[in-house]
Amino acid sequence: MSPQHTDRSGKAINNDDGAATPRKRFGAGRRTAAALALVALVASAGIGIQYADAAQAQRPKKDTVQRSLDALVKAGVAPGALASVRDSKGRVTNYTAGVNDPRTRAKVPTDGYVRMASNTKMFTAVAVLQLVDEGKVQLDEPIEMYLPGLVRGKGFDGHTITVRHLLSMTSGLPEYDLPDVSVWGNRYYEPRDMLDSAFAREAHAPAPGGQVQYRNANYIVAGLLVQKVTGRPISEVITNKILKPVGLHETYWPGVGDKTIRRPYAKGYLPDPETMKWVDTTQVDPSIAWAAGQMISTPSDLNKFLVALQYGKLISPATLAEMRDSKVFHPGGEAFPDLVWQYGLGATGYDLSCGGRAWGHGGDIDGYSSRSAITADGRAVTIVVTAGSSPVPDGVFQVLDAFDAALCAGR
Repeated sequence: MSPQHTDRSGKAINNDDGAATPRKRFGAGRRTAAALALVALVASAGIGIQYADAAQAQRPKKDTVQRSLDALVKAGVAPGALASVRDSKGRVTNYTAGVNDPRTRAKVPTDGYVRMASNTKMFTAVAVLQLVDEGKVQLDEPIEMYLPGLVRGKGFDGHTITVRHLLSMTSGLPEYDLPDVSVWGNRYYEPRDMLDSAFAREAHAPAPGGQVQYRNANYIVAGLLVQKVTGRPISEVITNKILKPVGLHETYWPGVGDKTIRRPYAKGYLPDPETMKWVDTTQVDPSIAWAAGQMISTPSDLNKFLVALQYGKLISPATLAEMRDSKVFHPGGEAFPDLVWQYGLGATGYDLSCGGRAWGHGGDIDGYSSRSAITADGRAVTIVVTAGSSPVPDGVFQVLDAFDAALCAGR
């Protein structure tokens, strides 16, 4: 399908962009089925946005982003894909490829709602960092100061784990169990349920402050920190202090027990392990992810968030610098040492094949896999494929290549 621009009235303008140029693979390592499980651990008002008018729409027929999405679907990575690109001048282009329903062949909705999974961590981190800006939380104070008696276990203690350790994934906290989607998708979880599961295990590190170890449990604790300091539910804090102030009208925290997604939504799928046919996993209760991955958004709204964050609409420049003060992160572990990212305080840094570093996050949940980031000059990209895991052995890397190509397009 063709990319879609919008004019000032919101009417669609069909249009494409320049030709692709050869580039080094983005984060490519050995492309095997094992890589899927490893990388899956990484599971990111107009704010100056301008909209394309008809005069701007005269361009060649297929651009880099559209070709990349078409290739992902053709390769069998997912039934469908969607993306939104905001260039450095504020022009927004939305893309789709594939189908929303393999049976009916219905089209993927342009800029449809998706479960954004671990992109939620950026919002939780910003909620904490806003409290830092307000002087209500100190990054280098132990979590014990704010949540006394909560963090206790074999080899870890809230007296030695700071707020910074939580947000940077360097606390050493163990991870909680994630059962099959047929189980978690039909059950409501309280935050304490996840922490009880995690804290029954031993610490992942001998002491906090070491290497990045990606664990959702860190952000469950961070969500409880926000609630304790503000005295309000984190869903309300994020809505009133992040979503409303910068006009993120298409981003929301699902209500208690809500398994639905607003329309129009992109359906999410998993491959049946026996037949390899796509199984619809759209309707699930996301509470097991909570402050680590519960939220829903659209690709263009995620980009709008990245723009607001980068240009000082949500936290101070000094606090943004803290957020992007990062350590090396190997999402594929020792098996894939050439897959190297950076991890800050709820922000992932991606070194691009065309030079420079983009900042954002990613999210993987049964049904969806997404990547979002913004470059130093303000080009924001969100790409989503409608499968939480792929039957294609190197599907994760193909998505990363498409993400890199979209961030580098036009350079």
